[in-house]
Amino acid sequence: MSLGFDGLGAAFFDGDSPEPQEVSLHIADGMLQIGLDHGPTLRWPVEDIRQLPDLAGNAGVVLRLTTDPVARLYLTDHAVLSHLPHLTRRAPPKGRGRLAAWALAAVAAVAVQIGFLIPLLADNLAGFIPPEGERALGEATFGQIREALDDTGLNPLPICEQPDGTAAIDRLVTRLGGARDFDRDVTVFVLDHPMVNAFALPGGFVVLFRGLIDAADGPDEVAAVLAHEIGHVISSDPTRHALRSAGSIGILGLLFGDFAGGAAVLLLTERLISAQYSQAAEKGADDFAHALLAQAGINPGALGDMFASMKAEYGDAEGVVAHFLSHPSLDERIQASRAVVDQDASYQASMTPQDWAALQNICNPAAS
Repeated sequence: MSLGFDGLGAAFFDGDSPEPQEVSLHIADGMLQIGLDHGPTLRWPVEDIRQLPDLAGNAGVVLRLTTDPVARLYLTDHAVLSHLPHLTRRAPPKGRGRLAAWALAAVAAVAVQIGFLIPLLADNLAGFIPPEGERALGEATFGQIREALDDTGLNPLPICEQPDGTAAIDRLVTRLGGARDFDRDVTVFVLDHPMVNAFALPGGFVVLFRGLIDAADGPDEVAAVLAHEIGHVISSDPTRHALRSAGSIGILGLLFGDFAGGAAVLLLTERLISAQYSQAAEKGADDFAHALLAQAGINPGALGDMFASMKAEYGDAEGVVAHFLSHPSLDERIQASRAVVDQDASYQASMTPQDWAALQNICNPAAS
């Protein structure tokens, strides 16, 4: 169908010149043909024509093309409007494909920063932080963790400091350290909390939970977990993890906001408590624990025994929060631990019965 609309008092503004151009209008094959007196015939698809409010009054209507941001067609007769089906439909956003591409690029950039650049930077920075700086970071983080885990919200989570139990821990660290003298590098705390967990913090802090001691079948299992955490300390894994977490939180804060103050502290605390080190770091800490236990005359298979007990109680890594139950799988770690046991060796218990009993009561002041 072809329709002509001559004599409609139509005027065209190209957007470059303030002077209107008189035009003739014709609709054919889904196109509004705009014939310029001194130029070519423009073709506007009727599907892409929209009506704008006439800011000068109600005498006419102003039309535009969705793909042209400046050109306008002014009409004083409304006869043509009935042949333009989408006058009031919202125009699709211009450059939607470009916008999607930019959004995808932004997501990719954030992923690269969090997944590659921040870990790389953290790994390099960890070696340059002075010991007193690491210690200060560990102390501050330990205080935040104690506050975050307190159920009352009034006081930090108590540290278990029953003297006999504390002395038993000190003797165990001394035995594990041997000639390396871990007493100068490692500080062990026991927190009065039922969580079955242990973790290391920057500055040589190793934290055991009362729930871990309660869940252990004997002192050797606690000694094995302690040796594993000392392995993370010696490798500076907690410092690298803290730097990575802080960097990731900073990037997310820039994007989403509300990652400052208490929110950041709580998120960082959760990240450190349930730290998921890399597979290489976990294997390295396991290997370190095996060697350390064997050198101290303690059965290195105790680490596998602890993993086996926890697997029986909680399932594999997916069912346990404690970071020392992360990848590799528990079965692999149990087998690796038991494979290094020397069948001809004469291993000794990591603690005396008295020290083990004292450690089990380290959170009970009445046991003094």
